[in-house]
Amino acid sequence: MRFERLLFLAPADDARTALAVILARHRFGGVVRVGPSAPASEDVVRVLAELGIEPGEPSDLAPADADLVIAWSPDVPPTGNARRLTWNVADPSRTSGERRLQAFRATRDALRQRIDVLAALRDVPEPLAPIEFHASVRVPDLAAAARFYTWLLGVEPREWTHRYVTFVSAPLRTNFVVLVDDGLPLHQDTLYHLGIELPDRAAVIDAHHRALAAGWRLHKPARTTWRGTPLHELWLKDPGGNLIEVYARLTEAELAQMPDDMEPLFLA
Repeated sequence: MRFERLLFLAPADDARTALAVILARHRFGGVVRVGPSAPASEDVVRVLAELGIEPGEPSDLAPADADLVIAWSPDVPPTGNARRLTWNVADPSRTSGERRLQAFRATRDALRQRIDVLAALRDVPEPLAPIEFHASVRVPDLAAAARFYTWLLGVEPREWTHRYVTFVSAPLRTNFVVLVDDGLPLHQDTLYHLGIELPDRAAVIDAHHRALAAGWRLHKPARTTWRGTPLHELWLKDPGGNLIEVYARLTEAELAQMPDDMEPLFLA
């Protein structure tokens, strides 16, 4: 990803914009020009001071001059020919009372991590040209895992032996393998979870009821979560105990319904 002029496309008085601009200027130094010129509120100054970051001198950037634009919503009209990203980050100014400063810290930390990733992607060496990616997971019961993943992925195995079962799904562009846990040590075992995305909230609720009817293990019931990446999500466990996230992304109308306390909303 190549860019020299980064613009956060939102009203300058948006708290996210002020946080993002100051954090990005701090992260990139003088290598990348960052705009717009955004006034920092007392809350913004306070949570940045906790990291030893000062607002610094403002410098503006015209939308037409940007080569990378980041917006808080996909509904913001496009600007010029710049590449565009959308970051769904909570607006902390919507929170009041005792939770307000906590909300500003959460948004600060989320933006800081996103900007760190953006910086890491800015100068990546010439990439490889792979034609497929596959993942392999060890399971204690090969047959039970074959049954579960046939249901989850919506495709029968392409092939299997006494040691592994291979699923290849063209719609999901996935090559996924479950293999026997033979007790032999691996280089490392760091699987966090697997996941599938569904089209909408109703599909997640339907998946919840279908999983129960099928007898699959429910880890967390269907609910809407707001912290981190807002999602409608359901968590299952496969027969080997691996976590499976079944989720759908929120629409703009659904995002607008986020409660001030950001507590999960149970759906089933």
